[in-house]
Amino acid sequence: MITGKNYIGNVLASTGKVTFKTFNPKTNKENNLVFTEVSAIEIEQATALATEAFKVYKKLSGTKKSEFLNEIANQIEALGTTLLNMYCSESGLSKERAISERERTIFQLRSFANLVKEGSWVEATIDTANPIRIPIPKPDLRKMLVPLGPILVFGASNFPLAYSTAGGDTAAALAAGCPVIVKSHPMHAGTGELVAYAVIKAAEITGMPNGVFSNLNSGGIEVGTVLVKHPAIKAVGFTGSINGGRSLYNLAAQRPEPIPVFAEMGSVNPVILLPKAVKKKGVYWAKTFANSITLGAGQFCTNPGLILGIKGEDLTKFIKILSDEILKIEPTCMLHPSILNSFEEKTSRIAQQVGVEETVFYKKKTSKNYGRQAIATVDGTTFLANTNLHKEVFGPFSMVVQCKSVEQLEIIISKLEGQLTGTVLEEKELENYTEIVSALQNRVGRIIFNGVPTGVEVCNAMVHGGPYPASTDSRFTAVGVNSIKRWVRPFCYQNWPDIFLPNELKNKNPLGISRLVDGKQTSKKINKI
Repeated sequence: MITGKNYIGNVLASTGKVTFKTFNPKTNKENNLVFTEVSAIEIEQATALATEAFKVYKKLSGTKKSEFLNEIANQIEALGTTLLNMYCSESGLSKERAISERERTIFQLRSFANLVKEGSWVEATIDTANPIRIPIPKPDLRKMLVPLGPILVFGASNFPLAYSTAGGDTAAALAAGCPVIVKSHPMHAGTGELVAYAVIKAAEITGMPNGVFSNLNSGGIEVGTVLVKHPAIKAVGFTGSINGGRSLYNLAAQRPEPIPVFAEMGSVNPVILLPKAVKKKGVYWAKTFANSITLGAGQFCTNPGLILGIKGEDLTKFIKILSDEILKIEPTCMLHPSILNSFEEKTSRIAQQVGVEETVFYKKKTSKNYGRQAIATVDGTTFLANTNLHKEVFGPFSMVVQCKSVEQLEIIISKLEGQLTGTVLEEKELENYTEIVSALQNRVGRIIFNGVPTGVEVCNAMVHGGPYPASTDSRFTAVGVNSIKRWVRPFCYQNWPDIFLPNELKNKNPLGISRLVDGKQTSKKINKI
């Protein structure tokens, strides 16, 4: 089933000359399959097809788009163990993780299918005319969200399914009415092609226009650069490093027609360990966070990479227990040798910083490409003075900062870069630390009470984003059905004939959706003409 070619719409093509292979970190060997990088001609073909497809796809009903999204989910399910085996061979992740991520991917697709079928997500807003208003007549104004155009989605290294080819960005963009061009991640190009096959088959079954989806291979950064600059692309979705996301953001801003880049990037996800929590439940929280730090070899954007507490005997005990507990956990395989090398370089660099103590580093022999967990600690004054200690370490690592006072803890929180999450651990003392909570709220997109940040629920209320550099636009989420709002813009009709209005805005409300009419939310038809 794997060809190593690019999907240019519904056609497989490989006119390019550059080839590459994926890598199995578990066996520490290249996989046999050869993938051909998309050529310049194929890029032009894919973008032209997407532009033409948009003219048709943006007009399709929510019901038709819902059928398409549900069929993608069906076709991914139909890939069965073929998909799971490919996923594992390219990521080093377990079959259980593959199954879990596949189910999440399917759930996301079906969630968006339900959203667009119901239809109220377009936020239809109507202010009816008042021709006898004094001193001037009031026009009829009708607003709704409309799709931006062809979207470029970059596959993510750490989620070969849920954040990649048919992951959250793609599902949201297709739901919004936007064709999608995926720049497949080179670490899991085989997984990407299998999922692309499922999307293309679903498009054909449900009668979608050719070009509504393309999947392009690339082993380097050149193809992504060309695509971001291409005038046919109207927005970009990216999950990855700060350097990668910021580079794409800059490229998009420098275009003659700048476009939005919705990048989810670095985060250390600070955990605030309040005094009574560490005193009364320090052992519990140490064991809990040892598991969270090492989950998936620490390769989650919500990994708790920073723990902040007040210096003292209780925090010292917590650090000791955390260090002991993390040594009890067997290391697991990381996604790629390059990711392991980066992890080891960063942890080594941190350990060499003045004032940093590495309390534990897993020293037992491991299999190739397994990430060995580490814990470091530093005092609050040193941490404040050295911003190199504030950066994300992608892998099974966390740093405990020992603050000299509550005041210093608040200052440190306020000096942190933007984060995806922040966590507060307490033992019936939250009301005494409202300023700490307020400071944390200013730096994160999601605040967690007495829990771990790892694990992102896909639902209406989820916010997966935060102040820069957690994401490039903190007003939006990258997870949950509200992520659809990244791929649309508000559009207004003034004094437009009812017969030519989209169904969402017509007087009779043929879709029966909830609308804001003259300041009141209602699904009733409008009797005014």
